[in-house]
Amino acid sequence: MMSKYKIKSRIWLELNDRVVLGEGRVRLLKAIEEKGSLSQAAKMMKMSYKKAWTLVEAINTAAEKTMVIKNKGGKDGGGAQLTSYAKELIIVFDEINAECWKDLEAKTKKIIEL
Repeated sequence: MMSKYKIKSRIWLELNDRVVLGEGRVRLLKAIEEKGSLSQAAKMMKMSYKKAWTLVEAINTAAEKTMVIKNKGGKDGGGAQLTSYAKELIIVFDEINAECWKDLEAKTKKIIEL
C-alpha cells in the first residue's frame, strides 16, 4: 500500500489577538455580499441566524474598521452589506491563502520525492 503525504494548514488574520478573518468568516462575508442579507447568507451556509450574527459582530469588533453594515429589519426588510474595506481585505486574504497553498503543495512534492 502506498502512503500519500498531505500537509494540512489553516490560516487566519488576527488583530490584537482577536480573529478577524479565517476561511469560514470569509465564506460568510462573501455570502452576505452575494445575498445582501445576513439571514439569507446564514441560510445559504446552513448556519443559524444567531451564529451568523455573532460572527459578524466578532468580525466588526476585531477589525480595525467596520466590515459589515447591518440594516435593521422591518416592513421593507433589513439587509447587510460589506464595506469597501471588507471587500479589499477579503481579496488580500484570498491571495495570501492561495499563495500559502501553492507553497505547501510544492513542499509536499519534496516530501513525496524523498
